[in-house]
Amino acid sequence: MHFASDNTAGVAPAIMAALSAANAGHVASYGADAQSKAVVTRLREIFEAPEAAVYLVPTGTAANALSCAALTQPWGAIFCHRNAHIEEDECGAPEFYTGGSKLVLVDGADAKMDPQALRRTIAHTGRGGIHNVQRGMVSITNATEAGAIYTPEEVAALCAVAQEFKLPVHMDGARFANALVSAGCTPAEMTWKAGIEALSFGGTKNGCMGVEAVILFDPKRAWEFELRRKRGGHLFSKHRFLAAQMAGYLEGDLWLDLARHANAMAAKLSAGISAVPGAHLLHPTQANEVFAAFPRSAHRQLHAAGAAYYLWPFDQSLEGEASEPLSARMVTSWATTEEEIATFLSHLK
Repeated sequence: MHFASDNTAGVAPAIMAALSAANAGHVASYGADAQSKAVVTRLREIFEAPEAAVYLVPTGTAANALSCAALTQPWGAIFCHRNAHIEEDECGAPEFYTGGSKLVLVDGADAKMDPQALRRTIAHTGRGGIHNVQRGMVSITNATEAGAIYTPEEVAALCAVAQEFKLPVHMDGARFANALVSAGCTPAEMTWKAGIEALSFGGTKNGCMGVEAVILFDPKRAWEFELRRKRGGHLFSKHRFLAAQMAGYLEGDLWLDLARHANAMAAKLSAGISAVPGAHLLHPTQANEVFAAFPRSAHRQLHAAGAAYYLWPFDQSLEGEASEPLSARMVTSWATTEEEIATFLSHLK
């Protein structure tokens, strides 16, 4: 019963096989090999963006932080939800890589920014001229840290607000595949057609060993990004091992199949929890994360049975009144089985 994170799952077999195959022989380094170039071409095809600049990095933190650095200045504000991943889980990396940009937080249900709240927050920023942080960029997390998704229409609404102020928009897509299959749209519709300028395209949480792609739909920022990637220590010399993962991930739409499975398992888990008296969902289950509350006694039994998941927020304790409800986050992955879910639900009941 492994629901702590999709990061805890192993590498999908096809991707591991691609890594093994890439280990043969000698090839050019730093992304000059044929497979790295083929991955760039394939991602351009998938996103219907033949001019896009595509760069591979090993972590989601690098993808997000370097993207922010390429889109704004050190004195610029990065507008994001107060529960965005770059706010809660990046240890100040966006501020570090941008040289001091300030995260300015916006509200909205289910960790989704509300367009009107975004407009008010942007309009309020920089009114004191040189004495204030200036308007810089917008960052959207899709799927959100609450397991919800932005539809293409919702992405377009936020991008329209950003465009009113001439601000670029980045999408943190660590779970982009999960959001995409849930929305039932094309990659282009979810991104540049809706107004996104830069995307962190996730692979690690969805079956890869460790690779993300930064896709700059406006290539004018490409050279600066290349310099920032090198200066920041994220240009792999043995780049073929990043490319091999991404190639295996994209081959035969494996990335979509893995995400569909993870989402389906989350839906099954969510439905099962909802059917248990005394349990209820805290957010809609639209991707592969389930947020729910149920009595402390049930949490104790699940933990004793070996279930791995987090109380959410972390400052809750298994010690206390047995009937008190505690909230939790459960995350499914490409490797989650129906048996795991059935066992979890049997203990919960």
